[in-house]
Amino acid sequence: MLTKRIIACLDVDDGRVVKGVQFSHLRDAGDPAELAKAHSAAGADEIVLLDISAAHQRRATLLETVRRTAKELFIPFTVGGGIRTLDEASAVFSSGADKISINSAALTDPTLITKIAERFGSQAVLVAIDAKRCNGSWQAFTHGGRTSSNRDAVEWALEAESRGAGEVLLTSMDRDGTARGFDCELTRAVADRLNIPVIASGGAGGAEHFVEVFREGHADAALAASIFHYGLSSLADLKQHLCGQAISVRWPC
Repeated sequence: MLTKRIIACLDVDDGRVVKGVQFSHLRDAGDPAELAKAHSAAGADEIVLLDISAAHQRRATLLETVRRTAKELFIPFTVGGGIRTLDEASAVFSSGADKISINSAALTDPTLITKIAERFGSQAVLVAIDAKRCNGSWQAFTHGGRTSSNRDAVEWALEAESRGAGEVLLTSMDRDGTARGFDCELTRAVADRLNIPVIASGGAGGAEHFVEVFREGHADAALAASIFHYGLSSLADLKQHLCGQAISVRWPC
């Protein structure tokens, strides 16, 4: 069995980590650099920092926040939010990111995926898809979940792969922040169609939810925020639980 990754997410608004429910009702969770360092020390395999208001505010990613956070990390670091051009992607890489995540800009101009992949490699390009159930299927949303793209999320994931994406970060807007568990049906619908890794996001509330999304959702990795930020779950305990369920993870197994 391939090793499954546990990823800690930092949703950043105005330089502070925030967390909400279904992309609204945000509350402060702390400083991104401090939280990234803590999550790394606790056993996170990767850190993802998403500047959640950059696209909506039509501004570039907060590079100083990226630099401060990158200095604290020795594990893979992905940054997303407000990356609309090859030059902006280059600036984020120069600030310390190992990978970049693009969402709204990729839907507006899918060729951006290919441009970044050709310059930096597909392994460095993650396409984020914020998906919401609509009339029996899932639609991809943009601008921090504010606007429907009118694109089917599964079909968009397939196109993103064909254009050079190395991974897909798939967030269930319906489950985000609810602690009711990942949307395994959504995750499986995408993961079973792609040849690249799919990261499940949205809804983690306990260790068993990770077991479910790896077994039933066929996810390659699972991302969470609230349960790590507010001390609701220990990363070490989570990994020990996964090991006990015969799910292969990095350290401490």
